[in-house]
Amino acid sequence: MMTTMAAATSPRAASLTGRLAGAYGTLARWLTFLSPVADLALRLYVAGVFWKSGMTKIQSWETTLQLFEHEYHVPLLSPVLAAYAGTFTELFFPVLLVLGLGSRFAAFVLFVFNIIAVISYPDLGPAGIEQHKVWGLMLFVLLLHGPGALSADHWLRRRLSSRV
Repeated sequence: MMTTMAAATSPRAASLTGRLAGAYGTLARWLTFLSPVADLALRLYVAGVFWKSGMTKIQSWETTLQLFEHEYHVPLLSPVLAAYAGTFTELFFPVLLVLGLGSRFAAFVLFVFNIIAVISYPDLGPAGIEQHKVWGLMLFVLLLHGPGALSADHWLRRRLSSRV
């Protein structure tokens, strides 16, 4: 028992522990430094998904109206109103996410929109549902975590708090 305790507190073990702690500290500092870039990448990726969908809708508006009339069953809205509202949502709120302006609100709107999309399209299939789950999780992270330091929200918050 004594030899085990002596080995654990030996200079060699302490040196290894110190090096591991130092390496972990360096890694943690780098990850913290890169965190704003990851926040931006998350915003850009999820915004791109919704933006592309909105662009597809406006490229063939007649097809979009037919899809909302016959395929998508959005609760509480007429098919035409749902088409306009859905297209607006997919084109406006991703821009806010990219800019990092009103990011939590934009993430919330797109999170709810994502749920409505899953409910409204019964033929989505397992792969489509999985995609929507991933997008929903990304939006939920943005909603809870915020847009990060590389955002208009961060800049405005710093600018306004310096005036108080």
